[in-house]
Amino acid sequence: MRRRRSGWSRRRFLRCSALGAGLATFAPHSRPGRTATIRTRPIPSTGERIPIVGLGTYRSFDIAPGAGRSDQREVLRRFFATGARVVDSSPMYGESERVVGELAADLGIADELFMATKVWTRGRASGIRQMARSEALLRTDRIDLMQVHNLVDLRTQLATLREWKAEGRIRYVGITHYTSSMHDTLAELVESEPLDFVQFNYNVADRHAERRLLPAARERGVAALVNEPFETGALFGRLRGKTLPDWVRPLGVETWAQFLLKFILAEPAVTCAIPATSDPEHVVDNTQAAFGPLPERRQRDRMAAWIART
Repeated sequence: MRRRRSGWSRRRFLRCSALGAGLATFAPHSRPGRTATIRTRPIPSTGERIPIVGLGTYRSFDIAPGAGRSDQREVLRRFFATGARVVDSSPMYGESERVVGELAADLGIADELFMATKVWTRGRASGIRQMARSEALLRTDRIDLMQVHNLVDLRTQLATLREWKAEGRIRYVGITHYTSSMHDTLAELVESEPLDFVQFNYNVADRHAERRLLPAARERGVAALVNEPFETGALFGRLRGKTLPDWVRPLGVETWAQFLLKFILAEPAVTCAIPATSDPEHVVDNTQAAFGPLPERRQRDRMAAWIART
């Protein structure tokens, strides 16, 4: 279930591009057409609003005990300072839950974050033990969103998640996967199960979710979390040496990361995109996509066509 690592470093990409300059500041840029506060969207099942850019922790927060984690602390601090709140983790991600929990507590922001994690095991008893451990690691007695990771032992774990939701131990129930081949299965579950969230891969180079999954989420009132917004970093490799087109500048787009995220966020059925990073500059870059205007349909089509030609 491990995903391949891109051969192109985004850090190197930004350093090789003049467009990467000035990302160390994390307040939203003030310019005509750019909103002063982070854009939010409602969770359809309740109407609660969450910021449209969150933070994934796969690999990026998997830091061994005793190892330095100053970058992760600064990522979380800057992330919170922009107004972003959704942090997604999993027991599959090694030490990520522990690192998130400890850093959030140290920063005094644990109660303000929207904590999402997953259950990734087989059997009811094992699922309960794993979720209880996630609570302890994240330092909370109520996780905002618990998801069945990659649909492992789905029926068993969903039954427990619904019990925990009724008891107030979790607030929302969801399911996840990261491959396009599972989109139809996810759509079938969205159409047949009472879910609050569905998490899946979606980006400008892989639009398979638009065929059935995104329409199903919209029609059934299920919030959509998007992983792999940069196609595990491969999109930065495709864009190496390319100049950002001037026609996206009125959207407040200043970097390729913002270009790629704004394309995703312009899809109304998307509730939140969750790019992972351990780089403080990147988290600022990512969250800026949640400020200012989003592309209209014609602009979005033009963005997709531009990427397809690269």
